[in-house]
Amino acid sequence: MIKYVLPLAAAGALAAAIFTSPFAHAERAVPIPAPAHDVQPTVKPNVAVLAGGCFWGMEAVFERVKGVTNVTAGYAGGTAATATYDQVSTETTRHAEAIRVSYDPRVVSYGTLLRIYFSVAHDPTTLDRQGPDRGTSYRSAIFPQNAAQRAVAAAYITQLGQAKVYGRPIVTKIETGGFYPAEAYHQHFFDKNPNHPYIVAWDKPKVAAFKAAFPTLAK
Repeated sequence: MIKYVLPLAAAGALAAAIFTSPFAHAERAVPIPAPAHDVQPTVKPNVAVLAGGCFWGMEAVFERVKGVTNVTAGYAGGTAATATYDQVSTETTRHAEAIRVSYDPRVVSYGTLLRIYFSVAHDPTTLDRQGPDRGTSYRSAIFPQNAAQRAVAAAYITQLGQAKVYGRPIVTKIETGGFYPAEAYHQHFFDKNPNHPYIVAWDKPKVAAFKAAFPTLAK
């Protein structure tokens, strides 16, 4: 789905389409256990790269987590040469829309970030889609930045699968690849465009669900 900033009339039409879409629904967190294993706070870098659908909503959720110092929207898994929104939207570049989360491990752990990611930031059971968006660029994927993160992510996926907390199998993949920041107009889009129809329909409910499910983790 192309998520451009639209003129008022077009935005109204898009809002009607989104709100009447069979995929539109109130977001709610899935109750899941904390990871049994976590990254020690001395392990660096203290950066997480996560993909889970449109980066606008992912960014909005993680920007509101205590201990997160910066979130950048971008593209992961492809090459620098094709890391632009127009090219990624063709679904031929192997990128995923992703976020790079910088965090203070003294306040929030990598495992806690993964818990938010799996519980409320996106649906880890839908293959190559999130909400109204379709394509491999909207896939569920974790891009570990070191061996410790990779081990914790793999163990947590197994743990959640064994706990059967979802009605369907987890499809989240653990991948490798660089991260490339998205265009400036995509950065902090939620805060800059609070009345955008996509934000109202999909991302505001997600942020509200995060705050309701994890009040002690919210800024």
